[in-house]
Amino acid sequence: MQLVRPQKPIEYPDGDGNPMAENTLQFEWIVTIKENLETLFAERADVFVAGDLLWYPAQGHPEIRLAPDALVAFGRPKGYRGSYMQWVEEGIAPQIVFEVLSPGNRPSEMTRKFKFYEHYGVDEYYIYDPDHNELTGWLRQGAELQEIPSMDGWTSPRLGIRFERGDVLTIRNPDGSPFLSAEKLFKKCDRLNQEREQAERDLQLANWERDKAVTEKAALEGIVAQQAADLAQLRARLESRTDA
Repeated sequence: MQLVRPQKPIEYPDGDGNPMAENTLQFEWIVTIKENLETLFAERADVFVAGDLLWYPAQGHPEIRLAPDALVAFGRPKGYRGSYMQWVEEGIAPQIVFEVLSPGNRPSEMTRKFKFYEHYGVDEYYIYDPDHNELTGWLRQGAELQEIPSMDGWTSPRLGIRFERGDVLTIRNPDGSPFLSAEKLFKKCDRLNQEREQAERDLQLANWERDKAVTEKAALEGIVAQQAADLAQLRARLESRTDA
């Protein structure tokens, strides 16, 4: 009788051993893009944003993978993931990806990434080179990613953000406000959280004062009613004595 060995489960590592960034400028831009996108969709439970997360598009093929510097997946819930396994995500591919270049990136590497994103369903692909302030973008047309002729003033169809070329790249939210550095964004979030907490405390105090006023009013009305009843009883007694 021939023994059948059980198949070893396929492993999909959470890391590929490569650094997130090669220098501080690249790192700052990756964090800025990822964190501002996270903030932009903070109120959308069905939008997942991640940075440097391995994306596995094909089940059974752990060798097919890439880790975009930033990705956005509409139709997927927020939450922790060690990697983005597309078959677990109802087959939904990230619709938007960003890559931030460093001097170490090679043309062959970027060509491989482009083909990967084009083949596996990315709708919008953006590359920014902060060292030379060069921005390139592609938009899906059918089965292909077509280069966007001019990125200066371009508005992302899915994200609603606008790109402006100047001495440095400016990315604007749909309301026109610029993307903030990670430090400024965290400070803004802290301030907004403090303002929200203060507003909640003010609301709790207002509700407590309202409830107190209602209770005091009810108590006063009870006292007045009791006094009116006592007065009526006293009047009735006086009238009965007068009749006698």
